[in-house]
Amino acid sequence: MAKQTSVLTLEGRVGRLSFYKTKDGYLAREKGGVSRSRIQNDPRFARTRENIREFTDNAKSSKLFRDALRPVISKIGDKRLSQRVTQTMMQVLKADESNVRGDRRVKDGDWTLLNGKELNALSSLGSTLFFELIYVDSPASWLVRIPNFSPQDFVALPSGATHMRLSATGVGLDFDTESRSVQVATSALLSVIEPALTFDLVVDKTQLQGTHWAFVLSVEFVQLVNTVEYSINNGAHNAAKIVAVQKS
Repeated sequence: MAKQTSVLTLEGRVGRLSFYKTKDGYLAREKGGVSRSRIQNDPRFARTRENIREFTDNAKSSKLFRDALRPVISKIGDKRLSQRVTQTMMQVLKADESNVRGDRRVKDGDWTLLNGKELNALSSLGSTLFFELIYVDSPASWLVRIPNFSPQDFVALPSGATHMRLSATGVGLDFDTESRSVQVATSALLSVIEPALTFDLVVDKTQLQGTHWAFVLSVEFVQLVNTVEYSINNGAHNAAKIVAVQKS
């Protein structure tokens, strides 16, 4: 890899050279590497083919999971979230004890490794909410009971926030059919200067199809101006955590 230092910078290909732009500036590199045909057929690249198969399954599974959690992820200002989800999913895949290397799958791995996963590395749920949450799991529903609390005393409120909202999200995944289902229960918009009374957030599990399930609790902060909601610092303070998982 070489760095372009000329006044004139290039992008694209010229012969065997590729010119491109990165966050570090304009770079250039020579085309090379092993041919695709050789990787697919040469016995010496058997391990590479194994890695490619598992990487492909992990990438597809991670995308399916992220797409299902879009109602939550879209409100979180963590640019490395996709990368961290992919890394955790790879740990799940590597925990697959029923298939040989190269054929391990996320669907057959240890799904419980997702439990307790914070979705925003910049703001964890545990460092945001300081009141006790009660989770009630039954065959038909997943419930979160929110007790009486004063936001000013029991919530790490970001500067500028006038209101907050709590949500419980359940997702169902089928990795074979690449299908997903989502159920969301959301609280009313709560003022940060007024006490909140006890309420429940209930996710209807009967509406979640699939073989793998995950349940997320999240909190969102907004500034309300003339009935219009504005995100605080692009969602950097919004927290979400996977608090329960299930697998058929």
